[in-house]
Amino acid sequence: MNETNRQACSGPEPTTGLSRRQMLGRFAHGIGGMALADLLTASQATAGDAIPGVLGVLHHPPKVKRVISLFQSGGPSHLETFDYKPLLKKLEGQDLPDSVRMGQRLTGMSGFQSHLPLVGSFTGFRQHGPSGAWISDLLPHTARIADKICVIRSLHSEAINHDPAITFLQTGFQIAGRPSIGSWLSYGLGSENEDLPNFVVLITKGKGGQPLYSRLWGAGFLPSRHQGVQFRASAEPVLYLNNPPGVDSASRRGMLDRLRNLHELEERETQDPEIRTRIAQFEMAFRMQTSVPEVTNLADEPDHVFELYGKDARTPGTFASNCLMARRLAERGVRFIQLFHQDWDHHGGLPGGITNLCRETDRASAALVTDLEQRGMLEDTLVLWGGEFGRTNYSQGKITPGNYGRDHHPRCFSVWMAGGGVKPGSVWGETCEFGYNVVKDGVHVHDLHATILHLLGIDHERLTYRFQGRDFRLTDIAGKVVRGILA
Repeated sequence: MNETNRQACSGPEPTTGLSRRQMLGRFAHGIGGMALADLLTASQATAGDAIPGVLGVLHHPPKVKRVISLFQSGGPSHLETFDYKPLLKKLEGQDLPDSVRMGQRLTGMSGFQSHLPLVGSFTGFRQHGPSGAWISDLLPHTARIADKICVIRSLHSEAINHDPAITFLQTGFQIAGRPSIGSWLSYGLGSENEDLPNFVVLITKGKGGQPLYSRLWGAGFLPSRHQGVQFRASAEPVLYLNNPPGVDSASRRGMLDRLRNLHELEERETQDPEIRTRIAQFEMAFRMQTSVPEVTNLADEPDHVFELYGKDARTPGTFASNCLMARRLAERGVRFIQLFHQDWDHHGGLPGGITNLCRETDRASAALVTDLEQRGMLEDTLVLWGGEFGRTNYSQGKITPGNYGRDHHPRCFSVWMAGGGVKPGSVWGETCEFGYNVVKDGVHVHDLHATILHLLGIDHERLTYRFQGRDFRLTDIAGKVVRGILA
C-alpha cells in the first residue's frame, strides 16, 4: 500500500490547526466544508471586510469613528497663535516676575540666563467666531473656520523637553515603549477595511527640526499588527511592499500560502500568539499591493479640491498633500491618521520661522475641516491640531529689533479640535495675563486622551491590556473626560 492509501485508510484525522486551504481542500466535497468556511477567523476575512477589535461592544454610543491628528512637532508658540496676551507687549524687556514663575523649572537652554525678559508677540490678533476666539493674523484660514473648531488654551504637560513630551502626547507616558494612541484604537476598535492599515502615518517631506522615531507610532506591548504604517511620498509609498523583479502576483500568493503553512506548524508547536499576527501582516501586505496605489494616486481628485487645499497639495509629501491624503484614507475606513509637520522649535528667529510654518500649514488644516464637512464626514471624524508643549513668555537670549526666540513651556499651551461631539465655535480654558500658568479649566494630556477615547465610544479606564502582571491603559492611572468641550 502506498503512502497516500495508508493515510486515507488510517481513520479520521484531527481538524484542529488546519489552514484555510487545507480545510477547504479536505472538506470541499461535503456540506461540512461550507459550514466551516463561515467559521474562519478575522485574519482570514475576505478583502475589504471589517475586523472587530477587542472591545466588541463599545462602552457608550460613539460620536466619531476616526481621528486625524495634525501634529505640529517642535512646540508651536501659543503666544503667536491662539493665546493673545497684550500685557507682554506693554512689559516687554522687563524680567519675568518671580510671583508668576513660582519656582517652576526651566530648561538648561535658558535657565542660566541672568535675565528672563518678557517679550510680546510680533503679530496681531483678532477675534473670530461666535465665542470671539482670539486667533493670530498668521492663521487667516483657520480664523475662517473659527465657528467649526474648539480652541483649548489650557492644555498642560509634565515634560519640558521634546522627546519625552512628544512621547507623552503620542503614548500617554514619557518613557519609550508604551503603545501609541493609534495602536490603542486599532486594538480596541478594530478595522473598518481589511485592505488598508488601521493606523497610518504621514510625515511632511524635507523638514528638519527635532527627529521623529518610529516608536512614536509603535504598538509597544500590544500585538504588532496594531502599529502604525508610514506612507512615504515616493514611487514606493510603503517600503518593501512591491514585488521584486521576476516575481509576479501569482508567485507571491503561492509563497504566502506555503509560508502560512509553516507559520501554522510553528504556532501549534510554540503557542505564540504573535505568529498569528505575523500571518495577518503578510496577508495585509499582499492586499495593500492593490489598495495602496489606489489611495495614494491623487489623479482622480478634481481641480476644485486642489484649489481648496492650495497649490502645495499637488506636490507629494507636502503638508497640504498629506492633509488631502488623510481625507482619502479616512474615506476608506482608516481608523487613525497621524500627520507630523516638523520645525516649530523656535529658540531663536521666531518671527520668521513661525510665519513660514503657519504659511505651510494654515490653509491645508482649514481645508481638511471644510472638505470633511462638505462630504458629510466631519460629523463622525475628530480632527486635532497641536504640538507637544508651548513656548515661554520670555525671550531665550536677547531681544533684537524684529527678532527673538522662546524656550519650551509645558505649563500651558493651545490646541484645537473639530468634528463630531465637540462644541464648534468655542474656547475652553484660560491662562494668566502673562500666558505662563493655567488659571481656569486646565486640561492635562491624560484628560485630552480620555476625551478622545470618550468621543470614540470608549471608557478610557476600561480599555486595558495586561502586560507583565499589570493592566495598562493609555491614560495610565489618571485622566478625566473634559465634558465642557462636548457638544
